[in-house]
Amino acid sequence: MQKILGYMRKAIEDYNMIEDGDKIVVGLSGGKDSTTLLLGLKNLQRFYPKKFEILAVTINPGFDNFDITPISSLCKDLNINLLEEKTHIKEIVFDIRNEKNPCSLCANLRRGILNSVAIREGYNKIALGHNEDDVLETFFLNLLYGGSINTFAPISYMDRSNITLIRPLIYAPEKYIRNFVKRNNIPIMPKVCPIDGVSKREDMKKLILDFQKDIPTIRANLYGAIKRSNIKGWKKSN
Repeated sequence: MQKILGYMRKAIEDYNMIEDGDKIVVGLSGGKDSTTLLLGLKNLQRFYPKKFEILAVTINPGFDNFDITPISSLCKDLNINLLEEKTHIKEIVFDIRNEKNPCSLCANLRRGILNSVAIREGYNKIALGHNEDDVLETFFLNLLYGGSINTFAPISYMDRSNITLIRPLIYAPEKYIRNFVKRNNIPIMPKVCPIDGVSKREDMKKLILDFQKDIPTIRANLYGAIKRSNIKGWKKSN
């Protein structure tokens, strides 16, 4: 946990993600990233000088085999309240829209629901579990499919809702998160999305791995370029 907390604390302090008195909704999908984020924030809560509250929220997309038992037990052990928001995301994305590349629409719907929950419950921030790999993969997705040099920001303020979105795991490589979860036998929810592992994001993951064979420093190079660029949100707050 110490290594993960080190990555999280650096990101939080670099971008001033947490202020004293913050009430933070944690988007808990039950996967390795969001579960690690929840555990990290709970640990950080014990010693961080700025005091904050946590509420875990899981979005039920409407798949028949969606079972929150693992994260429900985890939240109970951590003494964290968990809300399950039941939705029709599966029906909208796969049945009505029949999206060929549904990830973007699904993510937008999920963020909208989290935003609504945060407002309803009186919380001012939403924490998402995107890691370092997600930053790089999103960069390539935007470059190759969108024709833009961009990736999501470490912290984003949404004017219309007065909610701030934070991503405390952006410095943490996916392999460290995977190892942390495996080493500590942390329960993870089984994947229910039918296209998991075959999305365009997976293609970007493979592309970066291929580049890494010839350019071992590719990840550090790309991340450094993003941090030095004019991409919105990446200029450090301090």
